[in-house]
Amino acid sequence: MTDRSNKDDGMKDSALNPQRRLALQGAAAAASWLALPSGFCAAPVQAQAQAQPRATLKVGPKREIRSLSAASREAKDGMLIEVDAGDYLGDVALWSQNGITLKAVGGRVVLRAAGMSMQNKGIFVTTGRDISIEGFDFFGAVVPDQNGAGIRLEAGSLKLRDCSFKDNENGVLTSNDNSVRLEVENCEFGTIVRHQGKNHNIYVGAIAYFRAEGCYFHHGQAGHLLKSRAAINHIFYNRLTDEIGGQSSYELEFPNGGQCLVVGNVIAQSATSENPHMISFGAEGYTWPRQELHLINNTVVDGRPSGGIFLRVSPAQGAAQVKVRLFNNLWVGNPKLPEQADWQQGGNLAVDYDVFVQANRDNYLLKPGAKVRGKAVDPGEVDGLSLRPVAQFLAPRGTLKLTAPASHPGAFQFP
Repeated sequence: MTDRSNKDDGMKDSALNPQRRLALQGAAAAASWLALPSGFCAAPVQAQAQAQPRATLKVGPKREIRSLSAASREAKDGMLIEVDAGDYLGDVALWSQNGITLKAVGGRVVLRAAGMSMQNKGIFVTTGRDISIEGFDFFGAVVPDQNGAGIRLEAGSLKLRDCSFKDNENGVLTSNDNSVRLEVENCEFGTIVRHQGKNHNIYVGAIAYFRAEGCYFHHGQAGHLLKSRAAINHIFYNRLTDEIGGQSSYELEFPNGGQCLVVGNVIAQSATSENPHMISFGAEGYTWPRQELHLINNTVVDGRPSGGIFLRVSPAQGAAQVKVRLFNNLWVGNPKLPEQADWQQGGNLAVDYDVFVQANRDNYLLKPGAKVRGKAVDPGEVDGLSLRPVAQFLAPRGTLKLTAPASHPGAFQFP
């Protein structure tokens, strides 16, 4: 089954200025792929906030400000917004301020759409620069055009930490503004509402930069677990697994190419995944100046009874040059491995399920005596930076820093 998702999904693709693209690519190279901090580069608003105590807005059922919608009208640039734990029903909001942080206090903040939406788009809509959200759960975003999102990122930049998304039409959905940045860290993107394959656990538009680290994506429904059109994508130490009852299309897709660094992930399709392809690159045409896919130290599991395809890379078009590098990946459950004459490869191994601790329970840690241990090779560099993993995924979501250089193929180095 081919990818049924398309561009007519409520977020119109905008024409991207070539000069702007080149400027973004040059800035990204200067910052370097792996040296980018987990947070955003300091903006003027952040710098001011660090120089003096942050103004704090407290929100909760027993506070003067009882709802997120009210807080969004009161908040000022640079504020810390502390939200008391609990359920907030139909509490939707637009966040246009710069440099604000929304943080759950005393437990989880649970946002249940309950039939409500902001601007017919989602539970939260964000347009400000350097917004951070931590400790929030987003449930049930449904809108008339069937494209509702837990969070709709329209402009600016957003970082999510320790947030979860379930039973939304999309978990997170972004615009196609090529100045936008999005980072998701230690988040969960769970069951999605099924609508003709246009709905994804996370859908990143044609933005400047996207980073996912330590996140858990699972149980897609006709759409993809992770779809990104961003110019630069850093997909580090995540779990993208469709699992029992999941019916995703791709597990990971970059439809317009770009610079894509995919390191230390567990990527698995279920027996009922609707698309035989697991990872796809460039299926809708290459639109960015640099087209590079680096798959490094991933454990990639084909769970379909037959016909599964680990990787599809579309041919170069016109003047586009496509670079593919595959190193230290473990390919599981399928003897037909990714291979093309012009791809750079090393340290990739086809293995059976018996090398893992308990693969039938989605535990892909290597057994102590597994013969593949120690078989990793040097994955090389990109823009002068080593591609060796420095962490691994930690269930249920998060990362664990490595205490020794990575020496094994696949996503896990220890125990």
